[in-house]
Amino acid sequence: MTVNTPLCFRGKKILAPMVRVGTLPMRLLALDYGADIVYCEELIDIKMLQCKRVINEALETVDFVAPNERVVFRTCERERQHVVFQMGSADAERALAVAKLVESDVAGIDINMGCPKEYSTKASMGAALLSDPDKIESILTTLVKGICKPVTCKIRILPSVEDTVNLVKRIEKTGIAAIAVHGRKKEERPQHPVHCDVIKAISEAVSIPVIANGGSHDFIKEYADIETFQKATAASSVMIARAAMWNPSIFRKEGVCPLKDVMRNYIKYAVRYDNHYTNTKYCLCQMLREQLETTQGKKLHAAQSTQEICEVFEMGDFYEETTAVFEAKKTSLETKTQDEDDQMEDPDVIKMAVRFDKREYPPQITPKMYLLEWCRKEKHPQPVYETVQRPLDRLFCSVVTVAERKYRSTLWEKSKKLAEQAAAIVCLRTLGVPEGKLCEGENQLINKRKRQDQERLINRDHGEDPAEPSHKKANFIEETSDRNVPKM
Repeated sequence: MTVNTPLCFRGKKILAPMVRVGTLPMRLLALDYGADIVYCEELIDIKMLQCKRVINEALETVDFVAPNERVVFRTCERERQHVVFQMGSADAERALAVAKLVESDVAGIDINMGCPKEYSTKASMGAALLSDPDKIESILTTLVKGICKPVTCKIRILPSVEDTVNLVKRIEKTGIAAIAVHGRKKEERPQHPVHCDVIKAISEAVSIPVIANGGSHDFIKEYADIETFQKATAASSVMIARAAMWNPSIFRKEGVCPLKDVMRNYIKYAVRYDNHYTNTKYCLCQMLREQLETTQGKKLHAAQSTQEICEVFEMGDFYEETTAVFEAKKTSLETKTQDEDDQMEDPDVIKMAVRFDKREYPPQITPKMYLLEWCRKEKHPQPVYETVQRPLDRLFCSVVTVAERKYRSTLWEKSKKLAEQAAAIVCLRTLGVPEGKLCEGENQLINKRKRQDQERLINRDHGEDPAEPSHKKANFIEETSDRNVPKM
């Protein structure tokens, strides 16, 4: 049984949040090399609130999936006690909603208050929050009171030491567990020296752990330098960004590993956890740096798939073996799921293997409309659709009940709407009723719609109220349900 241990921020070596870098493969690699805590890349609250939490049994991960099926955040059991979820937010309630969404899968929650990039500051997030202490206080207080996991924030320093210390003291009163301080002002860039004296002043002014950040350029070239930076700032812990991006084995006490080995280990995690090839390529390019103009670097830059990336590093066999294992596991899980479906299946359900293709129907005419119209003509209750989603692949299946009989397609669909249309087709074909396809000839519903549109125009010309009473609404309008779709 996994024991939830509260995250400690003293004496730790931490992977900093880095956009496009801090995805699952990099976080796991940093942990392997000795990092104590890993921050994910900054993820925007509005994007996260659109995501669904999905257990990916094939990869053994928890995925937060956007409506377009893109995985926005992926995590696994290996990092659950070490990963801090960093979000970009300028609204306390949205921040709390996201924190509650991911709370059970991460070790802590962080608010980004230091990003100086325009995409962040224009939305009043990142470094823009530094000029709005009231909003900072509101967001952090709401999170501390609303979730059980530790809350942190990451800031940049203000123009004056006094103002920076006063802000941090106010932040400390919100009850957060630690504060990470990037020792540069928001207009400063990596080539500017890090202000260790300001971080030190903060460390001496507050009692919560202060995490020093920004030392990659001036201090951290090898493991021993981490302690040097920590002493220079009097900080409780050190957070490493670019030095870890260039070679995550910077966390290794025994010294950094050859870059070739580090990159191969990174690729193994990228393949194992199905990381998108564009992200994998980006991170590898950051590691190669000045070697991008070599033959290997040029081949990497030209790669257009994970398989091609593996071939650049002579890991083609590893890719084939790993993907074969993954596909076999996925097939096994699908078979198991299908067996469970069959066991749960009502034997009285009438089934066919059909799909709904809207190209086969006139615009705005669907099988569901035809089925609804048929039920009204035959004086049956309107069709009732019960739709479920399969967690393994997030596909949908719908059962429609008409005149106390049930119908469904054996094919699973990408959306609830498609699944319901397929179920309607099964019902209509079983009943021998037209379903509205273009190949069926004259379309009764289209003619009916034209007549009703003409009637409304005539009524409007005569000054009558164009709004129809509910019992006279066109029969061809689909009736929808706002009920949530359960998972199987």
